[in-house]
Amino acid sequence: MSNVIWPSLPPDQLKKAEESTLQRELQWLLRSLQGTFTTLKDGLEECSTLLAPIEPGSTLVLSSMRSENVKGFITRVGSRIVKADIQLRFATLPPPPKQQSYSLRLSTQASAPSFMIPQLTNTRNLLAQALDVIDTGRWTGNSHDASFISGQLRLLLDLILEAKQSLKGSDELINKWYENPLDERTFDPPLPQNLALNLSISENAIVAHFRTLHLAQQNTPTSFTTEALSGLSIRQRLGLAARLPDHDESDRVFSFRGQEVRVREKARVESQDPSLMALMAKLNALEYGVKIARRALAAVMDIDDSEND
Repeated sequence: MSNVIWPSLPPDQLKKAEESTLQRELQWLLRSLQGTFTTLKDGLEECSTLLAPIEPGSTLVLSSMRSENVKGFITRVGSRIVKADIQLRFATLPPPPKQQSYSLRLSTQASAPSFMIPQLTNTRNLLAQALDVIDTGRWTGNSHDASFISGQLRLLLDLILEAKQSLKGSDELINKWYENPLDERTFDPPLPQNLALNLSISENAIVAHFRTLHLAQQNTPTSFTTEALSGLSIRQRLGLAARLPDHDESDRVFSFRGQEVRVREKARVESQDPSLMALMAKLNALEYGVKIARRALAAVMDIDDSEND
């Protein structure tokens, strides 16, 4: 089969015909991308709903797998923890008299600070920005300008990728647990001075780190060390070091609440969050849709799209 135009056109007319055809194809694609924007907006709104502060939220179990160190649950509504009941059994965190474990319960007082998860707050803000990008591409900007639409798709893809990365988390964020300690008044009774609790997101799961601390200068007489050893007998205090399990931070010194401290005991528990897993799946689909749109537009515009791979 031949694809030669008959009757044949002179080279100059053929070039004009090709340019005219390409321009019509570009305008058709730009019109169809308006429908793509609508579909992407629906998907982003579904993602935002998964992070919206809507009751009853997600109740997740926090339990250490091979020990009784951590047992309990938390309830997440949007990017905030609204309920928590956790039982800790650490050798360096003695429970109150007549109790078998140390209880952490979220304060219900109106003046108590909110227990926020910054990664989820950041993800929700990124989704809001992505929705603004789509509205700009549909209503505010020139929908017939291929360069403008290409730029909006690039910006939209960047925001989606950043939202995905926020849900995946990073080791750097987890390792800087000492920089922004949780307000003690978040719990009732307040967190003890020698306990650090950090909540983060890693691979769509809620990850909680519990650390008991002691001053790096052991001979410094402060309430920090007194509280850490209160409730322990002399025999327990003498034998404590030999029984403590090793961990990856035992030889490091951290600056925590203005004091140089070491980590005595450390526990890590995680709980998969179905809503966050669904959110990641939707973001993956949105990423794929945006890449397809960018690839099609780049082909018609005859520009390099290697960065889209």
